[in-house]
Amino acid sequence: MIKNILFDLGNVLISFKPAEYFEKNKYPENIKNTILSDIFESNEWLLLDNGEISTSDAIEAISRRSSLNKNEIAHIFNLRTDLMFPLDTNVRLLPELKKRGFRLYFLSNFPSDIFDEIRSGYYFFKYFDGGLISAVAKSSKPDVGIYKSIMEKYSLIANECLFIDDIEKNVKTAESLGMKGIATNGSLEISKEIEKALGNP
Repeated sequence: MIKNILFDLGNVLISFKPAEYFEKNKYPENIKNTILSDIFESNEWLLLDNGEISTSDAIEAISRRSSLNKNEIAHIFNLRTDLMFPLDTNVRLLPELKKRGFRLYFLSNFPSDIFDEIRSGYYFFKYFDGGLISAVAKSSKPDVGIYKSIMEKYSLIANECLFIDDIEKNVKTAESLGMKGIATNGSLEISKEIEKALGNP
């Protein structure tokens, strides 16, 4: 029986689509592609998620090899909260699930500095019973370590957990531990999938 529901944040409860943002704001194609490859797809981005380096360290390292200069890279990092906004239809499920007695948790790949800003600014975090980000766990999904860390932290039993993520491989890891899983693929409407997973067709 499912008692706990674990939510990824990015593209489940919070939109995070850098490519769409830069297209919408009419960045030239070559600049957009450079930003995506040199920053958002960089090894430093992964190290930030893992809490292994600071934002200033990441900016410094990226600037040493990128055609973007340090100020331009810092500007993009400062835009991170502009790239994010709540996915309201999915967020509205949180208080409903809470009323039904489910314990709610977040499990997300996130650097510490930007997460602190997001958590203090987004009202819906009040519905969570707890959570864990990769920068604190020192492990990022789909690595099994972050899943085991949240289970240990909150004494969660795998077969009592439903895990929801936009990325299939992250869901597969949760399922390998005995959790039920839903891969949303970025869907803005996940209530039907949740009810099906909970046994309510």
